[in-house]
Amino acid sequence: MNCVIAVGSLALLVASPAALGQDVNPDRDAVKPPKKEYSPFVGDHFPTRVLWGDTHVHTSWSVDGGFLGGTLGPEGAYQASMGRVVTSSSGFLFKLVKPLDFVVVADHAESFGLPDLIERSDPLVLKDPLGKQLHDLVKGGKGWEAFQIIIQAAADGRGVTDPLTMRSIWERATALAEKYNQPGVFTALIGYEFSPHPAGNNLHRVVIFRDDKNRADQVLPFSSFDSNNPEDLWDYMAAYEEKTGGLVLALAHNGNLSNGLMFDTKTYEGLPLTRAYAETRSRFEPLYEMTQAKGTGETHPLLSPRDEFAGQEILDASNIMGRVPKTPEMLPKEYARSALLEGLRQEAKLGVNPFKFGMVGSTDNHTSLPSTREDNWFGKAPILEPSSERWKDVLVKSPVDPKLSIVGSDLSAAGLAAVWARENTRESLWDALKRREVYATTGSRILVRVFAGWDFKPDEVETQDFAREGYARGVPMGGDLTTAPAGKAPTFMVRALRDADNANLDRVQVIKGWLDAAGETHERIYDLAVSDGREIGADGRCRTPVGSTVDVADASYTNTIGDPLLTAHWVDPDFDPEQRAFYYVRVIEIPKPRWTAYDAKFFGIDMPNDVAMTVQDRAYTSPIWYTP
Repeated sequence: MNCVIAVGSLALLVASPAALGQDVNPDRDAVKPPKKEYSPFVGDHFPTRVLWGDTHVHTSWSVDGGFLGGTLGPEGAYQASMGRVVTSSSGFLFKLVKPLDFVVVADHAESFGLPDLIERSDPLVLKDPLGKQLHDLVKGGKGWEAFQIIIQAAADGRGVTDPLTMRSIWERATALAEKYNQPGVFTALIGYEFSPHPAGNNLHRVVIFRDDKNRADQVLPFSSFDSNNPEDLWDYMAAYEEKTGGLVLALAHNGNLSNGLMFDTKTYEGLPLTRAYAETRSRFEPLYEMTQAKGTGETHPLLSPRDEFAGQEILDASNIMGRVPKTPEMLPKEYARSALLEGLRQEAKLGVNPFKFGMVGSTDNHTSLPSTREDNWFGKAPILEPSSERWKDVLVKSPVDPKLSIVGSDLSAAGLAAVWARENTRESLWDALKRREVYATTGSRILVRVFAGWDFKPDEVETQDFAREGYARGVPMGGDLTTAPAGKAPTFMVRALRDADNANLDRVQVIKGWLDAAGETHERIYDLAVSDGREIGADGRCRTPVGSTVDVADASYTNTIGDPLLTAHWVDPDFDPEQRAFYYVRVIEIPKPRWTAYDAKFFGIDMPNDVAMTVQDRAYTSPIWYTP
């Protein structure tokens, strides 16, 4: 029945609960859901998507950005990362082919934000003698001279370091991160770069907070003016967590420019590594920046002579300041693969692996522009934005030998950080970074997923519930396998899908490293899947190159070779359950024009024969470790 309710002179006809189909029996329970849900995704808790980002973007607030012609500050970096059109420092319009999902604006802690303070003639800077000197030079159009002075001052342990000055700019930086952070849509992680280079050797780390402005503002960035020693940075991070209840991690980068210090087997003070050191480093540095503008840090041809892909974008003449030539004995302590191998050895000795890190890529661009595509690369620094001369322009001028300098053509259009997460929030992204469920690419958005377990079947890599079974019965990239069941060997399921706006795939590989009973380390490469019907030999390798469709003069290529999707099921044929080991996946694209080829076509110039004009972009997953 219906009910009539009089309200003043207006009569309302209201349907009764029974007429609306509602349960009017107060003694009967509400309708219960069925015991088995129809939707197969109810209750899923594992990561379901890749989020793409850059964990290392500098802006004009860094002295090597703002003093060298940079005009875009953090707001420009956030807007460019979100896919908006921005005007670069050189006047070109810039836009990403697709927006990023997240970014870390990581300006240097050393003289943090000084160019912006000078631009605004901030009284806090003008009262500092060094700040006043730099201010007058920059305002007089002598930014390069100001840059040289601040670099020398930093080498002497000096800078504009007044805490009030730092507080002013840090709180502005965190406020901008809050402004652009849009949970579920775009994430602005709060961070900065700790940038020591003692004797010109790179020991840089990007510090990334899980937290919001309220917590991050309770500290100031720790810089090399406080200490060059990474252990002191870790103490700062521990103190931050204790003080605020927040969480923070560090991302080491450019071991290739550290001249043997990044993965040294002794501490910064020259002492032997200890278990406490290994525990602290493993806790606070779960990641390594495998690739960026200043070169790829996977391995070196002298370290991996049997790896025909080891020469990808190698920058190996000197340290970051061009002061000391590279020697072969430095190399094992600079590259990720050899560091992972050394980590196995140290774990056997100390009980903890100090070099147990995942892989990400990022740009380290100082332009506010997170550009990584070969056809859209806006350079490492404002002085290396697109021009007919940038291939030969000097980024780092060696005070010792011109051969140790870094010029434009040495640099790479790289890289990107890929994160497996459930949602685009600070918490979800940071947690994935911490657990190492991440991978690096040299610029393409290659999709790759790997699981390792003990009983995956060959056909399971092709099933629709590939990921659900992978998490249920195995571990993802960044994970650990322990204590092999009797008679079992690690079994891997891998899927790799090309970037929809980029090149087809050449092959998928597993790189294995292990420690034998005598304490010696070894590495081996296995091709798991190759394109175009090529064969993998009994030794686990495909020796037939994929070929090339690149037209260098036209800066073009076609996807008439390679495959868009490669999958693999692989069982380690050489597994010894008593040996510590790691495995990571490398996915390689077909050749395509390098950024130098695009510059040559756009500006109508002829490049010298020794300038690389093609590249095979790639992805590197975080390792999976096996521990007896």
